[in-house]
Amino acid sequence: MRARYGVPLSLTAVGAAGLAYAAGFEARSFRLRRVTVPVLPRGMRPLRVLQVSDIHMVRGQRKKQRWLQSLAGLRPDFVINTGDNLSDTDGVPETLDALGPLMEFPGAYVFGSNDYYGPKLRNPARYLLERVQGRHGLNGNAPAVGVVRNPWEDLRDAFDTAGWVGLSNSRGRLKLEGIEIALTGLDDPHIKRDRYAEVAGGPESDADLSLAVVHAPYLRSLDAFATDGYPLILAGHTHGGQLCIPFYGALVTNCDIDTDRAKGLSTHTAAGRTSFLHVSAGCGTNRYTPVRFACPPEATLLTLTAPDRG
Repeated sequence: MRARYGVPLSLTAVGAAGLAYAAGFEARSFRLRRVTVPVLPRGMRPLRVLQVSDIHMVRGQRKKQRWLQSLAGLRPDFVINTGDNLSDTDGVPETLDALGPLMEFPGAYVFGSNDYYGPKLRNPARYLLERVQGRHGLNGNAPAVGVVRNPWEDLRDAFDTAGWVGLSNSRGRLKLEGIEIALTGLDDPHIKRDRYAEVAGGPESDADLSLAVVHAPYLRSLDAFATDGYPLILAGHTHGGQLCIPFYGALVTNCDIDTDRAKGLSTHTAAGRTSFLHVSAGCGTNRYTPVRFACPPEATLLTLTAPDRG
């Protein structure tokens, strides 16, 4: 009897303990990642950029709200929000409450698919299958059957009223005490809303710095930004893999970028030109898969500096 049931029961207990840790502790263990990126012209003072992504707010997530509010204490020069703020059709008020202190700073944003459409219950194993088959995202701008439309216009209006610059297939600028930051953004490639032709042309020569912003780091978008010469691309979407293997890393990215670049700072090269790429692991999860393992929720404070003299 012991030989027959001992091992399966032990595996069940280990699995249950892992699930309890992933859902009960790690998914609420918010972290701040600090990264230095040498992309500024020589002589310019360092700039501190706070990137928040993939909040996936659900009503009642008070700890997440308080943590996001506390990030205002970092006093960043500006904020970049790389999308997927919602995971609840009624989550806009709590999202805006959480981001309220950050909206006192200059900022810019793009939206992700979960800003437009509510999440749908699905088998998590499908992510693994789609990774093997190379299938990601939707086949067009319309949601899948049964997906609920989110009130994304309310988010947009609040961000715009706060002075944050919308970058969905558009360009914008931030002015910071004599420094001009030019920003170029895309709508979410995951649901094929990206229109690079509308923003093509590369960095603006009269700006002190140009940055590229997109929610999902699909290769077609990264290739376009790198080819046009943007020094830094900011993205989210991947959740850092969300369920990772310790000492190995992510198994999936939910897009066509490789798992080695599922989160953190890396580079991307296209047409012989190389850009820095920062992918945020985000601070939330889809409401139907509220777990993280070996991939804590995070925001990132990027310190932009001039390169060291060689």
